[in-house]
Amino acid sequence: MPRHLHALSRRRLLKGLLGTAAAAALPPLDTLAETPRTLTREVPGNDESLPLVGLGSWITFNVGDDPALLESCTGVMAAFFAAGGRLIDSSPMYGSSQATIGHGLSQLGAVDRVYAADKIWTSSPDDGPAQVEASRSHWGVPRFDLLQVHNLVAWEANLDTLLAMKEAGEVRRVGITTSHGRRHENVERIMREAPLDFVQLTYNIVDREAEQRLLPLAREKGLGVIANRPFQQKRLIRRLEDKPLPEWAGKIDAGTWAQFILKFIISHPDVTCAIPATTQVEHVRENLAAAREPLPDADLRRHMADYVQSL
Repeated sequence: MPRHLHALSRRRLLKGLLGTAAAAALPPLDTLAETPRTLTREVPGNDESLPLVGLGSWITFNVGDDPALLESCTGVMAAFFAAGGRLIDSSPMYGSSQATIGHGLSQLGAVDRVYAADKIWTSSPDDGPAQVEASRSHWGVPRFDLLQVHNLVAWEANLDTLLAMKEAGEVRRVGITTSHGRRHENVERIMREAPLDFVQLTYNIVDREAEQRLLPLAREKGLGVIANRPFQQKRLIRRLEDKPLPEWAGKIDAGTWAQFILKFIISHPDVTCAIPATTQVEHVRENLAAAREPLPDADLRRHMADYVQSL
C-alpha cells in the first residue's frame, strides 16, 4: 500500500470495510431501482443530464491491491449507483484509484452506468496519449465521457491532445481543472478562449471565490461545472461537527452538516455536479440523499453561508 495512505490513518480506512458487508447484502446491481427523487441538472451544450452529486476518488480509492479495501470501495460504488449516482472522477495523480474504480465497475457490471471523468496529468505532453490509454485500461471503459487537463499542467499542449481526441471520437467532452482556489485568472482566460465543455474548481459554503467570476462565466460560455473539495477534504465537516445544525435546516431536509453543505453547493444554478469522496457506504448514501428536493433558494443560500461564517 502506498506510504502516503497513512495520512488517512489505517483505522479510518478500515472503517470503510463496513461497506464490504453492506455491498454483500445488496442485490445484483441490475435489479437495483435508482432513487427516483435524485435530482439531475442538464449539462450545458448537449441533451444529457447528470445527478447533482457524483463521487470523487482522491485518497479514498488509493488502496493498492489490498483485497479487503478493494471490496470496501466496490461497496461504496454499489451504494453510489443504487442511489442514482453516475459521475465518478479520478486522475493518474491519484495513485491506484483508477484501478480501484475499474475493479468496482467490473465486479458490479457497471461500465454502462458510469459517467467516466478522468484527467491528463503530465508535464511531457508527448506522453499524454499513452497516459490516457493507460487510464482507460485501468477503468476498463471503452472511452471516457470527460477528460480534463489536471490543474492546468502543460495545459496548452495537453488540451490540444484532448481536443484532437474529441475530434476523433475518442472522448466525449474535454475540460480543465483547478483546486484550492488557485490560478483563477488563468482559468478565466482559458474559459474565455478555449473550446471547453467543462471546468472543475473548488466551491463550497466557505470557499466561494468562484461565485464572483468563474461561475457566471461558465453560464455565459455554456460550460458544465464540477465542484471539487466540497468538504475541504473533511476539514470543514470536522470544524462544524460539534456545532449545532440550525433547526431551519429541516426546511431543506438537511439532516447532517454534509447534506447542509452539499445542498448549498448543488443549489447554485451554475454547478452541474459536486464530487465528495468517501470510504463509507453510509456516507455515500447520505451524500446522494442531498441531491433531492427541496433545495434552498437564493435567500436561504445566503442565510446558510452567513450562519456557517458566524460559527
